[in-house]
Amino acid sequence: MVVYSFYIFDRHTECVYSKLWARQDRPISGGSTSIRPISDASATSNGAPPDLGPARARPARLSAQDDAKLIFGTIFSLRNMVRKLGGPDDSFISFRTGQYKLHYFETPTSTKFVMLTDTGTLNMRNVLHQIYVNLWVEYVVKNPICPVEHPGGEGVANEKFEMGLETFVKGFV
Repeated sequence: MVVYSFYIFDRHTECVYSKLWARQDRPISGGSTSIRPISDASATSNGAPPDLGPARARPARLSAQDDAKLIFGTIFSLRNMVRKLGGPDDSFISFRTGQYKLHYFETPTSTKFVMLTDTGTLNMRNVLHQIYVNLWVEYVVKNPICPVEHPGGEGVANEKFEMGLETFVKGFV
């Protein structure tokens, strides 16, 4: 099992914690690492590729903040779709693509725990629940120094939580 990343979102949709362990860097077809393939017809007269300019060039990798926004948008949309199609008794737990599997757990206080793993991983809902009970509640919620709210996306900076999470996740890998 490979864990790619882990995110915690508060009830205000802010990402208050994120951790990347492994990243899947897959080259685009043919082993090339370029983002936008350029055909021979689009080359300049000297054979060099044309300048795409800042408006057309895409970044090679999204920032951590953009990743978190995309992850939250995905779980928000899927959770709403599951509730509309299945009724209030159904809940969104996970989904799988060809590249990764996303696992989701939401607490009664609307704190959302999201973990991205490889596709062969079984359901991690119980693992996310254990992270919530044994690490989040113990080291963050019960800690009088940690803020209750995280305005503007101010993240959780708690060494015990981070070390506990690192140890916990490495125990599954």
